[in-house]
Amino acid sequence: MRIKFTHSYDNIISLENLLEAWKEFRVGKRKRKDVQEFEQNLMSNIILLHRDLAAKTYRHGGYEAFKISDPKPRSIHKASVRDRLLHHAIYRILYPFFDRTFIYDSYSCRIGKGSHKPLNRFQLFVNQDSYNNTKTVWVLKCDIRKFFASVNKVALMQILDSYISDQDVRWLINQIISSFHSIKPTIGLPLGNLTSQLFVNIYMNKFDQFMKHSMKAKYYIRYADDFVVVSHDKYWLQELLPKIGDFLSEELGLSIHPNKVSIRTIASGEDFLGWVHFPNHRVLRAATKRRMFKRIKERKNNKATLQSYFGLLSHGNANKLQELIKVF
Repeated sequence: MRIKFTHSYDNIISLENLLEAWKEFRVGKRKRKDVQEFEQNLMSNIILLHRDLAAKTYRHGGYEAFKISDPKPRSIHKASVRDRLLHHAIYRILYPFFDRTFIYDSYSCRIGKGSHKPLNRFQLFVNQDSYNNTKTVWVLKCDIRKFFASVNKVALMQILDSYISDQDVRWLINQIISSFHSIKPTIGLPLGNLTSQLFVNIYMNKFDQFMKHSMKAKYYIRYADDFVVVSHDKYWLQELLPKIGDFLSEELGLSIHPNKVSIRTIASGEDFLGWVHFPNHRVLRAATKRRMFKRIKERKNNKATLQSYFGLLSHGNANKLQELIKVF
């Protein structure tokens, strides 16, 4: 029997939750003009938001759009401070509940599951299925095309409704989900909302459960729109691929990027999460390396940037790169 979300609408919109959400939201943002303006009349703004939510007269505002390269070009949509505060208030109540429903090997945007953990897990899977490199193992790697922009909001709300009985909580979540669209009103989530990170994990949990329980994929890892399956049986992976495509298309309205799907041996090197993995080691992807040195040059003498890259390089075989960074 599916567990049910038991928090009430009043829990989410309470002044206490909104104030706690503000403390979390403002971290690292206190110098931004829009945040400072909101904070000048903080209690008045929070009380007004609470009243609008209590009366259900709240309406989500529009978005400011801009592009970033991280590393590929992405369209980010930024909501107002008022709306982003509400996103945090919703997230801090929903996340602990839904995180319990996710499989262990879903890693994106989850507390305590940084990007180095799926790297180590991947290496563990390779070692286990190759019997410590005594057998050839194959890796099926896929990337979902236009991930956030392709989410079917009707299907997402159906999944959420199956867990949440409170009609007011459903109404509030729908206000957030329906505030943005990409292709048409029923499609797409904004890459920029904190809630979007949670909603896509809830959405993809249906696929994760399919992979683990229906397809019996023992060695499966997903990080956002990237996922891998490790197996010593190449033919099983080849048979699995069309089943994956059918499920994503029919159940979630998603598709695999045709140029980002591969089945290859680990010995030939598998590119996953910025590293190229081999049976006994991993090396930094060439594109990641170029981007790293470019940013270091742009932010010369920035100790925080250097330390972040030392941290990145500590997760692979990169002693020479660490020595090169030291000369900057």
